[in-house]
Amino acid sequence: MPELKALNVGPSGIEIAYERLGDPAAPPVLLIMGGGAQLINWPEGFCQELVDRGVQVIRFDNRDAGRSTQFSDAPVPDFAAALAGDFSTASYTLSDLAADTVGLLDVLGFGSVHLVGASMGGMIAQMVAIEHPDRVRSLTSMMSTTGEPGVGAADFSAFAELGSPPEDREAFIEWQVRAMRIAASPGFAFDAAAAAERAGRIYDRGYAVLGMQRQGIAVVATGDRTRGLRSLRVPTLVVHGAADTMCDVSGGRATAAAVPGAELVVVDGMAHSLPRELWPGLATHIAGLVDRAEAVAVSGA
Repeated sequence: MPELKALNVGPSGIEIAYERLGDPAAPPVLLIMGGGAQLINWPEGFCQELVDRGVQVIRFDNRDAGRSTQFSDAPVPDFAAALAGDFSTASYTLSDLAADTVGLLDVLGFGSVHLVGASMGGMIAQMVAIEHPDRVRSLTSMMSTTGEPGVGAADFSAFAELGSPPEDREAFIEWQVRAMRIAASPGFAFDAAAAAERAGRIYDRGYAVLGMQRQGIAVVATGDRTRGLRSLRVPTLVVHGAADTMCDVSGGRATAAAVPGAELVVVDGMAHSLPRELWPGLATHIAGLVDRAEAVAVSGA
């Protein structure tokens, strides 16, 4: 997929790097990645599985990730203060990331799309659906949560010994592969070669630790979305791994319980990753939701 750049996106007027795959006349599916992740964290093979099921795919870098605008002049994030309720170092919230997403739709000429978000990307997708409901044909929230305290908790203890990402490319690749292995799905094989290849591309495209932290504070500063999720009237699919330690499966269950009529799919052996063995099944679930939503739109029901 050729990488493109959208300029003057949304109220913030930022730049967003993106790619498109598939028939431009097919229903558009916008993939939103999680905290610190880039568009390439959506595996090409998974994107192709979606295209093979009759949709077009757009994947992009959120602000402060990859080749989209970096907010490098913003205050240094103070995560401890944010967790204590002081958001003075929060440069933006999930509402701003949602506005970026809608701004990208404007640049691309889409009135509405099918949203698929993973982890923080699921939170952004939820926020777009809540604040810009006319722009969303369907919503798929994967390995994500509602922001309600007590659900979707993360256990970062396994990452404690990783330390900060090294500046050297080869050391960074090794560090990134170790991190991916920790988050990997225990019920499926870990592809170390694919992880290393992607880690090298992540390094080359630009990895910003402070950018990831700014995104993290945005999540904390936004708070609980449960009330907004209860107001949604959009076809919704919630996918979560039963073995997810970075976002406990209770987050997915709470999301599905909040959105009226949402379908919940809990996958045994899946954690906070997209193992190759699951691509066909996940793509089938998402494409099925897209097909149902498109049929409803055509019928006017």
